[in-house]
Amino acid sequence: MRDTAAFALGNFTLTFFVLGLLASATALWRTRQPRTPAVVLEALFSYFLLFSIAFANLYNFVLHVFFGKMAAAFIGWEDSPFQLEVGFASLGFAALGLLAFKGSFDLRLAAIVGPACFLWGAAGGHVYQMITTHNFAPGNAGVIFYSDVLVPILGFIFLWLQRSAARTHRLR
Repeated sequence: MRDTAAFALGNFTLTFFVLGLLASATALWRTRQPRTPAVVLEALFSYFLLFSIAFANLYNFVLHVFFGKMAAAFIGWEDSPFQLEVGFASLGFAALGLLAFKGSFDLRLAAIVGPACFLWGAAGGHVYQMITTHNFAPGNAGVIFYSDVLVPILGFIFLWLQRSAARTHRLR
């Protein structure tokens, strides 16, 4: 059980993604309206924003601000004052994700673009560290690295699908 908890907490981006899928499934199961593709998309996208953007960034805020030495060690870095800055950037993205949970398309766009810039920049930093210092610590080259790349891609796919669904609905 301890190993499972350590995996879930250490790979929090994957954990929050899975929790978002479970929340989406629960919301769809509880809905009385027909489960049209638009309704399914809204459930998936809104809970993706809540869990993979808002809650994951809130967790990242807590780790970097209150447990900076532990977070740095997990990434394979020395602790530094930048931990605080990363933490507060994550808090801003968490707030944006929370606002976008039931927000407009434009708010959702902002909730994907901001974290995408941050996460893809972090992924680039991870690659640089893997190449130059051979840093293959779990927090640098593990699930976190892959989620830094894939979470924004998935967010942009959701945005595109939502925009396409809105256009199709207007044409009817």
